[in-house]
Amino acid sequence: MYAVVQVRGTVKTRREIKDTLKMLRLHHINHCVLIPDTPAYIGMIRKVKDYIAYGEVNAKILEELLVNRGRLVGDIRLTDEYVRENTQYNGISDFAAAVAGGEARLTDVPGLKPVLRLHPPRKGHKTTKRTVQQGGSLGYHGENINDLLYKMR
Repeated sequence: MYAVVQVRGTVKTRREIKDTLKMLRLHHINHCVLIPDTPAYIGMIRKVKDYIAYGEVNAKILEELLVNRGRLVGDIRLTDEYVRENTQYNGISDFAAAVAGGEARLTDVPGLKPVLRLHPPRKGHKTTKRTVQQGGSLGYHGENINDLLYKMR
């Protein structure tokens, strides 16, 4: 399961880049979506790699994100009780482990919004004009996306 965060804005970008970000449900900077590892999504990620940061998310960080930033319809916080009543999971931690392992999706919880609205990272991005290999924040982070998500929770 990949976590994808939009890092750059879309002013003066090509229409196909904007359309791909829209298909990924990334409409604003600092929004995060979780997507499965399929060839279709990988192709979309490659197209917009200069505007996003992405990598494999672990269950611990995903649990923190769902507790702090997970919202239901009506801007209601996601709680353990709601997950227990509406799914087969015992709480947010079990659900986060299943999502990170690829066994479940966010749509398994009825009413859960698919986009996590995050804060800008503490201490800021390194730079939003260079890739990770060049010392920036764009592109493939691998497991280090968890550090970025921790700073943005």
